[in-house]
Amino acid sequence: MVTPVQRFIHTEVSGGLVLLLAAGLALFAANSSLGSAYEAIWQTSIGLRIDGFLFEHSLRHWINDGLVTLFFFVVGLEIKREIVLGELSVPGALILPAVAAAGGMVVPAALYLALVSGPEAAAGWGAVMATDIAFVVGGMALLGKRIPRSLYVFMLSLAIADDVGAILVIAVGYSHDVNFLALGLGGAGLLVVAAMRWLGVRVQLAYWGVGLLIWLAVHESGVHATVVGVALGLLTPVKPWVDENRLNSFLDWGRKAKEPEGPPNAKPEVVHQRLARAAKESLSTQQQLEARLHPWTAFIVLPLFALANAGIAVSAVTGFDSIALATAAGLAIGKPFGIVAFTWLAVTLKVAALPKGVTWSMLLGAGMLAGIGFTMALFVAQIAFQGAALDSAKLGILAGSLISALAGLGLLFVVGRKPASVAGSGSKAGR
Repeated sequence: MVTPVQRFIHTEVSGGLVLLLAAGLALFAANSSLGSAYEAIWQTSIGLRIDGFLFEHSLRHWINDGLVTLFFFVVGLEIKREIVLGELSVPGALILPAVAAAGGMVVPAALYLALVSGPEAAAGWGAVMATDIAFVVGGMALLGKRIPRSLYVFMLSLAIADDVGAILVIAVGYSHDVNFLALGLGGAGLLVVAAMRWLGVRVQLAYWGVGLLIWLAVHESGVHATVVGVALGLLTPVKPWVDENRLNSFLDWGRKAKEPEGPPNAKPEVVHQRLARAAKESLSTQQQLEARLHPWTAFIVLPLFALANAGIAVSAVTGFDSIALATAAGLAIGKPFGIVAFTWLAVTLKVAALPKGVTWSMLLGAGMLAGIGFTMALFVAQIAFQGAALDSAKLGILAGSLISALAGLGLLFVVGRKPASVAGSGSKAGR
């Protein structure tokens, strides 16, 4: 599991830089002479019209509801990997991150609701609940060995639990006028996928076709279609078709095929094809898809999302209204307070123990970094708000995320140096 996790972290760090660049470009375009053209591009209608049938949406909608589903699919793949094979497969390993993630969702939402008034403003409570894993991992990577690896693992686990919570919030809290017939068709499609997997269907194109039909059904149901990506990711098998024993058998057969008294009709091209197929099938479908799709979502899908949604004309926002203030406070104050408070309760009640080498000041700094809610926060804000309220929410998200990043990095830089060096020397001595 070490290589996939290292590749995941590297991609997240690099992708976070591209995401930051895309957000900067969006802000620049929205506040320059290109502002009207910038908005017009994302409002361009794209769709299909056949006689009386019309399926048409804006370019921004296709990115937010269509392309971002691919991102959620990768999230589902990552969650499945961690639960079956990763850190979360260890009994009890998820308790503390899950409790901390719950605090990092409940407290910010409560703080947000306490600072706003009116049903329209209250709709944005979900925007302050999510953590942007790309920026959190990127920020911790900048600190290098100043922080222990156990804090990395804890924050990755917390972010996964946070993602699960955010997905449930989107599916339940932001569904509207549910069409149960369409939703039922989407559920039936998921059963078809499960049956295809049980029957041993290996053609990935077939799954993509059924997945598209499921997405269309759920899109028309009123439930946000991006949850389809997570569901399909969780249904993707983690165990390979060719296990280690079968792979060794193939390799033994390939070695014998080179001998004079080897298997009959073992032509070199046949041996090569079978060994190549066996090597490919020794990687699970989950591993293959995550390796292929993660770079696409990190370097194309999420930057496109940032380009389409991060642009806000500062002149259009008359200072920090209640929505902007509550959003910024929820991320910058509610997130770290909720994470630390719920973790303290879990440790005090002896439900779980603080990760080895992690101090409370380190946890506070990591909790501050968790207040960077950029991608998911913007995503929920797009669902919850329109017009001026959306601009205010975006301003609060940008301000809260910036404050969280600076405060978290600053605190971890100060408090992480000594504990990290001590832990490092101890680990070397142990080796």
